[in-house]
Amino acid sequence: MMDQGRKMMEFSKQVLQKVSFDRLLFKKELTKAVRWMGQSDQLVLKAWCLATFGHLYKDVIVEVFKNTMRG
Repeated sequence: MMDQGRKMMEFSKQVLQKVSFDRLLFKKELTKAVRWMGQSDQLVLKAWCLATFGHLYKDVIVEVFKNTMRG
């Protein structure tokens, strides 16, 4: 059985793939996903986002994670 963090990660990936056609929607959903995750999951999601969408939205991804991973 998957733990809650893993479920959230998979759900977030699916949502991000579905909204990846739209820059603003992508940013909104990424911001939302990151808020629900712990620090270690955030690092995993960041790496996946950069690998998957870095060619499109690298600036958005860096900005969202910079704003949420403080402290």
